Amino acid sequence: MSDALASLGRFLPELLLMGALAVVIVADLATQAWSLARSRNLLVGLTLAGLGAAFVASLGEPGGGSLFASMIADDGLLGVLRPLFALTAIFTLLFSLRAKELDGARMGEMVALLLTVTAALMWMAGSVNLVMIYLSLETVSVASYIMVGYRSSDRLSNEASLKYILFGAVSTGVMLFGLSLLYGLTGTLDLYGVRAALAAEDAGPALILVLLLVAGGIGFKIAAVPFHFWCPDVYTGASTPVTAFLSVGPKAAGFAVLIRFFYSGIAQPGADGTFAAVGGVDWQGLIIVLAVVTMTLGNVAALLQTNMKRLLAYSSIAHAGTILIGAAALSSEGIGAIVTYLVIYLFMNLGAFLVVILVHRVTGTFELEGYAGFWKRSPLLTVAMGIFLFSLMGIPPFAGFFAKLYVFAAAVEAELGWLAVVGVLNSAVAAFYYIKVLRIMAVDPGDGELPALRFSRLDGALLLALVTPNVVGILFGGALEQISEIAQRLLDLA
Repeated sequence: MSDALASLGRFLPELLLMGALAVVIVADLATQAWSLARSRNLLVGLTLAGLGAAFVASLGEPGGGSLFASMIADDGLLGVLRPLFALTAIFTLLFSLRAKELDGARMGEMVALLLTVTAALMWMAGSVNLVMIYLSLETVSVASYIMVGYRSSDRLSNEASLKYILFGAVSTGVMLFGLSLLYGLTGTLDLYGVRAALAAEDAGPALILVLLLVAGGIGFKIAAVPFHFWCPDVYTGASTPVTAFLSVGPKAAGFAVLIRFFYSGIAQPGADGTFAAVGGVDWQGLIIVLAVVTMTLGNVAALLQTNMKRLLAYSSIAHAGTILIGAAALSSEGIGAIVTYLVIYLFMNLGAFLVVILVHRVTGTFELEGYAGFWKRSPLLTVAMGIFLFSLMGIPPFAGFFAKLYVFAAAVEAELGWLAVVGVLNSAVAAFYYIKVLRIMAVDPGDGELPALRFSRLDGALLLALVTPNVVGILFGGALEQISEIAQRLLDLA
């Protein structure tokens, strides 16, 4: 009891989100008779206040140690990802105010689900217990299924939700089976206890099966090949703010679980910041194969897309493969590279989705042909999209360059230079479809004379907030170094 009470003081961001959730639910019930606009403004305001409070509470150095009888780690990894999740949810909430797909929709259930998923993502990022990993992952999954199918009258939304549920149920079941086998092998649910048990005795083929099953569950969350089939259809069918959220939040939490499971549970840290696999299974090869196949298939498939949301879906798959290079490095630098990449990815990927939302608002289409002539209609929006896409390519001096530099440097440091070369070649392939979008916007004339676009103050503020970190990323070099160093501090690492 004393441990639980002491842990509550270091669990403030999650408590604030749960408090905001309760307030939003009551407010939604109390405003059923209000006009749609009035109810929407109140609910969005309350949710924004809750998310903002959680973001502020999540800033600062983590306390260290564990919470709630070693169920959750309050370490550097959670310390960096907590504000990332809150910030992603804030942008998603503001995106929903500008998305044409959500015009006329009541926001009560949507904002309640957003708060629930955000809190559960924080639980995922800190989980160091097998049961807690499963419970938090399942909470994120169930709420995400509903968010994807929120537009109940839209056929694509319903289809996307159904596919997401089917793939999610299978992958979660497979992962749970793997975790149960791991518990049978080691006799403990604590990841650090798992490491100690596996270090004492090789598990042999049984551990190989466990790793394959758990990799399936984690691979589904990060959309790694061959667990990616849901991603393009779900991204296309969900409302664009939800798609933007799924492309950053759950993906980051999935990588956090990957780090927790493989680095804290199936590897032993060394004095020089490197990790060595325990249990008699070299799982580094598995991560390397996933990285190469994922980024290659994602980039090649993206070349063939004519729908902007599907293109960004395959782009997201390719970036997951690039981030996996950092996981394959088996070093604390690799952990720092993963988290740094995720922080930068928030700004460049959400920025691209914001442009998609604004273009859809005036054209009513997600097809690439609808982007023709946008240089004449809105030079500002075209330049902003160029910045986001150049950052996603990894072109200096934009922030995306530093994201890839950290990952490739970690691979080279781990004597995996060839894997870094594969990543660079894939980045060159990705440049083709990113530049195709810019060519359509800046060069293709479009049909007839199209009126100039007008943006609201919220549109301008969101574009500025997302463009700035990408443009002046070079100025944040010290901050990126600090993020990387903090993220490397797992529960028992200095």
